[in-house]
Amino acid sequence: MNAQTHLALHRLRAADLRAEADAHRLAAASRVPGELRTRLGWTLVEVGLRLASAPRPAVAS
Repeated sequence: MNAQTHLALHRLRAADLRAEADAHRLAAASRVPGELRTRLGWTLVEVGLRLASAPRPAVAS
């Protein structure tokens, strides 16, 4: 591959990555930190408690 072509592709990819990083940074700044993590954690706790307290069906022999 020609060096100039390689450099041009590299610059385009670097610009795309910077734009993607900026978009991610803005999205992360706009949401409440930890909200999703907290909801997921409590949901897992609730599921675990339901599984632990569920009555076991009788096994017929």
